[in-house]
Amino acid sequence: MRGKQAPKRQLAADEIYNSQLVTKLINFIMQDGKKHVARKSVYSAMDELATKTKAKPLEALETAIENVKPKIEVRSRRVGGSNYQVPVPVPEGRQTALALRWIIEAARKNRGGAEFYKSLARELADAFNKEGNAIRKKEDVKKMADANKAFAQFA
Repeated sequence: MRGKQAPKRQLAADEIYNSQLVTKLINFIMQDGKKHVARKSVYSAMDELATKTKAKPLEALETAIENVKPKIEVRSRRVGGSNYQVPVPVPEGRQTALALRWIIEAARKNRGGAEFYKSLARELADAFNKEGNAIRKKEDVKKMADANKAFAQFA
């Protein structure tokens, strides 16, 4: 790394659930600075998630994201003229960011003509039940890391 690393900014908690995680989800979903649209989608999806899982909305969201968080991933490392995929543990902040990214990506891909918040709620419910595309993505990353365990000494 060159130069100074930018300091971590504190996110303000959202108004309804008083959670930084919900704020982070809103910020990840937001496109072209349209925060109100993203906020509306997230709150609608959280309401629908609560009815699907029969749990409190914030607890259901936290469980879904916890189920998608990857513990280990592979990073490219150049050693002696060849590249190796080296398995490394994932820092906590990156785990959350990857989980949110995968869930949103899966929700955007699988709309099927439905409104985005319904697709997001469906993907969050799938993650809550440990199924769906985001969970598949996590398992693929883990498989890749397991397959490259032989190169762990290069970490």
